[in-house]
Amino acid sequence: MGHYIEVEKHVRLYVEDIGTGTPVIFLHGWPLSSKMFESQFTLLSEQGFRCIGIDQRGFGKSYAPASGYDYNRLADDVHAVIRYLKLDQAVLIGFSVGGAIAIRYMARHGGFGIRKLALIGAAAPSFTQREDYPYGMTKEAADEQIAAVRRDRPKLLREFGGKFVSGEAEPGVSEPIKDWLHQLGLEASAWGMVRTFESLRDEDLRQDLPQIKVPAAIFQGLLDTICPPDFAKLLLNGIDGSTLVTFEQSGHGIPFDEPTRFNNELLDFLR
Repeated sequence: MGHYIEVEKHVRLYVEDIGTGTPVIFLHGWPLSSKMFESQFTLLSEQGFRCIGIDQRGFGKSYAPASGYDYNRLADDVHAVIRYLKLDQAVLIGFSVGGAIAIRYMARHGGFGIRKLALIGAAAPSFTQREDYPYGMTKEAADEQIAAVRRDRPKLLREFGGKFVSGEAEPGVSEPIKDWLHQLGLEASAWGMVRTFESLRDEDLRQDLPQIKVPAAIFQGLLDTICPPDFAKLLLNGIDGSTLVTFEQSGHGIPFDEPTRFNNELLDFLR
């Protein structure tokens, strides 16, 4: 079943809620929605897990207000959902910018309701380069990406989709799946895409990492050109007791490049 949950006045998020058992909360990446996890929802709901998929504001079926796309507000949105559904002892899974939001949630809300954390191709600790941080995209490149969204959003989405998967794993990601991911991106609001990417450009999570006190797994595609493997090493060093799981044939879209292995590793972590 799906819920519309009010997270602040006049802003409601669409939340998919499938299965019963241990709650597993999924935070999707830019510019997709919780639908990106549909094969995980199908599998896990058969294995005794309750799958909670949150469409972030501006994406999927959620409301798309003009503002509120900074990490603090996005983390507060997650907190509002967890409180509304009275979730406890849940596993939080964040993909790409969803991973960044998950990290801010753990730091800002003291890990409320969460007993384990999985970060998949996380856009963290910082998505863009800084004076003392040579990793990721330059701020100029991020500005160009934002300008491209404003200029021709469908074209930008098609180009981004070309970088999303590696194409190295057999049998490879099918063209229909690539088209479907493109369609999920088109369902996002343009302003939600722009403002969330501004947060990707500007936010820095390095101070948040030491505040994570639950078991954490970091899933990283070694061929990822969007959130490169350097990010995973920094997360591993920054989060006490975390573990790293690498996917040699995956780009950014690990669940699509190596779906069988990804699902097996995720199940192992959940159990």
